[in-house]
Amino acid sequence: MNHTPTYPRARLDALFDGIMAVAMTLLVLDIRLPENFHPTTSEALLDGFIELWPKFFPYLLSFYVLGSRWLLSVQTHSHTELHDSRYIRWWLFYLLLITCVPFTTIVLGKFTYLAPAVWLYLLNTALVSIVGWRLLMLTPMLEDESRRKERTIGLLFLLGSVSACLIWSFINPSQSLWFFLLNAASPIYIRRQQLNKAK
Repeated sequence: MNHTPTYPRARLDALFDGIMAVAMTLLVLDIRLPENFHPTTSEALLDGFIELWPKFFPYLLSFYVLGSRWLLSVQTHSHTELHDSRYIRWWLFYLLLITCVPFTTIVLGKFTYLAPAVWLYLLNTALVSIVGWRLLMLTPMLEDESRRKERTIGLLFLLGSVSACLIWSFINPSQSLWFFLLNAASPIYIRRQQLNKAK
């Protein structure tokens, strides 16, 4: 008799929370003043802080990406307490991509002016979102089915901003990341759709 292995959701959630906490913490480790930096005036210190901006912006961006992925997982409630091996394979791939975010963020922070650094970051971000969406599609017995539609809309906005970043990176890699701000329109659009539906 064949028994398909199942895995308790509570254990998966605990590991996911731990990995997200570590990944989000590792992001900040690359933001530091140079060892040979010894300012003697307040202006020199402020200049040193300003020079950290090329690293700080990717940190903020990655923190937002990981934070939003975590919040979406918290908001997704399923009636099932167990997951099958197919779900687990996608879930492990998702965690692998999450653990790559600190690395791609460090590369981006050091080489924002080079298009391949931007491409690597965009690839990692897009894959995290696509695989996260796939996990949602595989999640059985959702308490609120509208979550699938909301996540799909969010994914489309993200992929649109990633596409705009990619195109602009051929012109000016350093400016291309600003297209991520297009993602701010996603919750506004979803909220408007909910209001229209309620009327």
